[in-house]
Amino acid sequence: MSKLINRPEYLNQLIQHQDIDLVKIVTGIRRCGKSSLLDLFHQYLNSQGVEESHIIHMNLESLRYRNILNYLDFYDYVSEKISKEGKTYLIFDELQTVTHWEKAIESFRLDFNVDIYITGSNAYLLSDEFSTLLSGRYVEIPVLPLSFKEFLTFYTFDESMSIEEKFQKYLQFGGMPILREYQFNTPRSNQALEGIYSTVVLRDVLQRNEQSDQMTLHKIMMFLCSNIGSITSPNNIGNILSKEGNIQNAKNKNIAGRTVEKYISMLRNAFVFYTIRRYDIKGKELLKTLNKHYVVDLGIRNMLLGYRDADRGHILENIVFLELIRREYQVYIGKIGDKEIDFIAEKPEEKLYIQVTESMQSEETRERELAPLRMLHDNYEKIILSMDRNYINSYAGIRAVNVIDWLLMEKE
Repeated sequence: MSKLINRPEYLNQLIQHQDIDLVKIVTGIRRCGKSSLLDLFHQYLNSQGVEESHIIHMNLESLRYRNILNYLDFYDYVSEKISKEGKTYLIFDELQTVTHWEKAIESFRLDFNVDIYITGSNAYLLSDEFSTLLSGRYVEIPVLPLSFKEFLTFYTFDESMSIEEKFQKYLQFGGMPILREYQFNTPRSNQALEGIYSTVVLRDVLQRNEQSDQMTLHKIMMFLCSNIGSITSPNNIGNILSKEGNIQNAKNKNIAGRTVEKYISMLRNAFVFYTIRRYDIKGKELLKTLNKHYVVDLGIRNMLLGYRDADRGHILENIVFLELIRREYQVYIGKIGDKEIDFIAEKPEEKLYIQVTESMQSEETRERELAPLRMLHDNYEKIILSMDRNYINSYAGIRAVNVIDWLLMEKE
């Protein structure tokens, strides 16, 4: 195997789940590093003295396995190779190519002494049939493109480059690991991102949704990319695109709304977008309407729209959202009265309220960002993240933190 760059936070998750009787499912958009993570885990097993004869590692998209089309072929092929003595580690990459693969996986669990790790580039991997069959017997490990902290270790930078300049590169190129090969060559990086995007659209969206239309999907994708972090509804998006003549059945707005919802769901299932629901803090309930959407990688967004710095507030919001997911928070948008809090981030023993803005320098912005946090009367931590670097680090108990510093903090 070629030299791999470690991603310790994800690798440690796999190690912590090792030898526990749960199927480990590594999910995420194509090319975000899932296969490399499994390669790293394979190397880790070797380093712990596990012999190759006790590791079966297959990428099901390889033509080597072109005759394995369904769960019976898959079961028969793998069963022959499982060691008769001791534990065998089964590592399967891009398993969604095998029809009813979940039946074989459950059978391996029942019939052999195995520890199972699988990846997939589509949330259909976690379909209802699978969840029913393996209810309570699997754990999902979501993998995202590089965090800013990882980005700093993946690339080589000129010694004179400031941390702000490095962050600017991150905003522009995003976190797809493959781009490291191009060392910030914009045309080549965009070609690579275009290839990833096309593969995701063709293999993980259109192939799995035969009645879908590529042009409609692309237009909805462009709309969502242009409006990251903005509150929208499928009907609203459908109406806007219908007026532009972008969706058929424009006269029937409900159909347009349902169409949009279907396509957004496809993009979510391919891990291209994340939809965040709103939570009414006073009413203590999740709201059914008006969500926000964040894109999995800003490099893909910039490749589609062209890089533009105008929407810096929402770009920072997108980065903070992804970081909260990496840090294993449940994330919601907060609604309090007629005001909004960018993120409520929760763990079983912890809650954070977070506002994100490019700068707090103007009094108008400062008041706008502080107002909803001041309406909260519990004792959970309240933070404003911005690009500012100044001596003010608190506004009456509301912490002000530089977003770069926050991104580089140790994960708790």
